[in-house]
Amino acid sequence: MSVEFLVISTIVAASPGPGVLVTLAAGLSHGRRAALVAAFGCTLGIVPHMLAAVTGLAALLHANAPAFEAVKYAGAAYLIYMAWATLRQDGGLRIEPHDALPNERAAIRSAIFVNLLNPKLSMFFFAFLPQFVAADAADQTLRMLALSATFMAVTFAVFAIYGVLAASVRAQVRARPGVLAWARGIFAAAFFGLGVKLFLAER
Repeated sequence: MSVEFLVISTIVAASPGPGVLVTLAAGLSHGRRAALVAAFGCTLGIVPHMLAAVTGLAALLHANAPAFEAVKYAGAAYLIYMAWATLRQDGGLRIEPHDALPNERAAIRSAIFVNLLNPKLSMFFFAFLPQFVAADAADQTLRMLALSATFMAVTFAVFAIYGVLAASVRAQVRARPGVLAWARGIFAAAFFGLGVKLFLAER
């Protein structure tokens, strides 16, 4: 495993995106356990993109305009829905009195959808991973799977750090309602902006 791959994977995972926002919101709202659950769910959302890259489906998605557009619009709509849900007083960003997650399965499903409905992630795997696999390698598929697993591990670790840091400031935010209202607006704007960016994205 090259150091270059690990560095690039860390940069990609740490870059602000839907997964980062979901994990931050979970940590801020429900605490450390919820943040780890969200990080796990976002990481699981990478699996279909990994399989698509390994099997060549990512190339098909890239070449098939209707399929790409359908996934893109679904993803954009979901992110915009997340923005609306975040703005609500009883929505996704609210500070609970205890470190509790009401429905872990629902939280995991929501986190999975965030990455699942992002066709640009498939494009990333399709264009990025092959650069670290020798064209004449006899075990290309195994190599791709190993690189994908490494990327997923890095993603989970980075998201977990984000979430735990957010959980660490819950008490301070809970003591200042104005800060929570400000944070809710920032998160909603970020989700909306990412949704619009995905909506306008080209293949």
